[in-house]
Amino acid sequence: MALLDTNVIRKDFPILGRTVRNGKKLVYLDSAATSQKPLSVLDAERNFYLNHNAAAHRGAHLLAEEATDAFEGARAVVADFISAQSSEIVFTKSATESINVVSYGFSNHLPKNDPFYINEQNNIVVTQLEHHANLLPWQQLAKRSGAKLSWLGITKDAQIDISNIESVINEKTKIVAITHQSNVSGAITQLEPIVKRAREVGAILLLDACQSVPHMAVDVNKLDVDFLTYSGHKAVGPTGVGVLWGRSELLEKMEPMITGGSMIDHATIESATWANAPKKFEAGVPNMAQAVGLGAALNYLTKIGMGKIHAHEEILVERALTGLQNISGVEIIGSKNSVNRGSAISFTIEGVHPHDVGQVLDDLGIAVRTGHHCAWPLMQELKLNATTRASFYLYNTPEEVDVFLDGINQVKKFFKV
Repeated sequence: MALLDTNVIRKDFPILGRTVRNGKKLVYLDSAATSQKPLSVLDAERNFYLNHNAAAHRGAHLLAEEATDAFEGARAVVADFISAQSSEIVFTKSATESINVVSYGFSNHLPKNDPFYINEQNNIVVTQLEHHANLLPWQQLAKRSGAKLSWLGITKDAQIDISNIESVINEKTKIVAITHQSNVSGAITQLEPIVKRAREVGAILLLDACQSVPHMAVDVNKLDVDFLTYSGHKAVGPTGVGVLWGRSELLEKMEPMITGGSMIDHATIESATWANAPKKFEAGVPNMAQAVGLGAALNYLTKIGMGKIHAHEEILVERALTGLQNISGVEIIGSKNSVNRGSAISFTIEGVHPHDVGQVLDDLGIAVRTGHHCAWPLMQELKLNATTRASFYLYNTPEEVDVFLDGINQVKKFFKV
């Protein structure tokens, strides 16, 4: 493994050169919440508005053609990034919306042989590791349909516990919705047994890849899932754009959540039929500039190399984990080593509330996340109200890890613990 040349990379992210509180140099360790954006992404969005701004898929004039080409060109980049086909990529405003699109595709008004038919005889399976984005839509589907919500628990190192997988994922299961990488414990899900079990019972499997796609190479064909979603803003891309990938045969059968605009094939005053996927899921004028920006972001990551990014992060995480374990009173959530672990590290300090930890670190110029991380069920299982989370990305350096560790020691000194 080797570190990236961050001296070069950081020049692409001007925000990383600014000072923050008390004139301290910014140390940004909150990329699991949202990543910073390189100049190429900002330039791509600005160029779209300056030179090609028009409504994609509408109008016959030159600007409309250029806008359509830019939008669909971005779709092709997004597809290539996860080894998919362009027709399988749906642009949404966020990963949360993407998951809701799928959850609203299920209905008890469909024919019983439809893969999206669901009723009170079925169950929906999630896990205790899920972000609210991949939990609440399934809670609501259970309420609408009468289906039972079931879940896989966690192990002592905050991995998904599959010891009772055969009883939880059973012949009544219609959908299994799981995270690829926890935004709290950093645990990378070992998918093979879960995919195998879902296939045995004929369940649809959705993967929340918000914390994995920006950090490692992901191939939807190798994963063998049915749906995958992630957000652009965590992948050095713009806010306001999310991705939903789905198998073509499922996208064609699934009903749209939002209707209107040009997502139709034909419409009369009394009824309408839908266009083919992905168009039928993109009602209204699409988020064109954001999609173009996401395409630029993924091109940026591809140029550096996802394997190199993942290796760089592993070095930083190992350094941080080792350093934290050498500080008394610090308790790491999840695995204490970097095996099957992503770049997010959550921890507590005995005798100090996580919000106080975050405030002292902020005074030192170190940006971390504190709170429940939109994962209340996991916090409840861990018997915690909150944690502090540091998360690393391609632009972070070993020196920043050391500044962070020194900051933890200063927190302990400040609170005399």
